[in-house]
Amino acid sequence: MIKGFKDFLMRGNVIDLAVGIAIGVAFTSLVAAFGDNFINPIVASVGGGSEKGFGFQITDSSKTLVDVGALINALIVFAVTMAVIYFAVVVPVQKMQAMRRPGPGVDEPEAVPEDTALLREIRDALARRPGI
Repeated sequence: MIKGFKDFLMRGNVIDLAVGIAIGVAFTSLVAAFGDNFINPIVASVGGGSEKGFGFQITDSSKTLVDVGALINALIVFAVTMAVIYFAVVVPVQKMQAMRRPGPGVDEPEAVPEDTALLREIRDALARRPGI
């Protein structure tokens, strides 16, 4: 039972998924800090430097603030996260999988289906019979 579970875990898809989730979770806090401490101040300074950031308010209530800066920050954080995960995980895994595949000259001959092989044997046997 343990060997079967180990074989299941060692298949590529489960390992890839686990690595991707672990890296994504670990990277989230780093990217959030980058966005809060680096991107937000830059976007807020472009928007006029108000306390609320880059956005506009629909009514006098502070609950109606449309924070465009937060949207821009989220888009930049998403792009940075995807780029890092792609170049740190996906590209190396694809290279490793390509190294494991056999080269183009190592093709195995295709196996003849059993029914085709039997039909050929029957044809050859009939051809060897005298008088037919």
